[in-house]
Amino acid sequence: MKKIALPILDSKLSAHFGHPEHFFIYEVDNDAITKEIMLVQPEHQPGVYPAWLAGLGVTDIIVGGIGQHAIDLFIQNGINVFLGAEIKAPKELVTDFIKGTLICKENLCNHDGDHEHGHGEHGHNHEHGHNHHHN
Repeated sequence: MKKIALPILDSKLSAHFGHPEHFFIYEVDNDAITKEIMLVQPEHQPGVYPAWLAGLGVTDIIVGGIGQHAIDLFIQNGINVFLGAEIKAPKELVTDFIKGTLICKENLCNHDGDHEHGHGEHGHNHEHGHNHHHN
C-alpha cells in the first residue's frame, strides 16, 4: 500500500511546499484510492514536515515547488518526491499518479536502483536538481 501526501492551498496543490493550509493524505491499494485524510500540519520549522509525514507512514509526496534541503530530508525519511506537479485538485493528481500519467518536472526516489525512474546508482538521487531551481 502507498500513502501519498500533498500540501494543499485553496483546495488545490500548494505551489510552495512550506506554506500549505493543510495536507491531504491518500491511501492507495491495488491502484485504487482507499482512504482520503485531511490533516492540519504542525507548525512549520525546518525539517518538521518530512519527519511528521514519515511518522504517518507516507511513502510518496506530490509537490509544486520545494527546496533542495526539504527534498533531501524526505529522501532520507524514505519518502519519494514528485516535484513540479500541476496545481490542481489533489484527487486528480493522485488518480494521475495511479495511472502513471502524473506530469511533474522530476521524480526523486529513495529506492536503490530497483525502480523505473532511471536515477540509477545507489544513494545519488539527492544530487539531482541542484541546477533546477525555479524561483
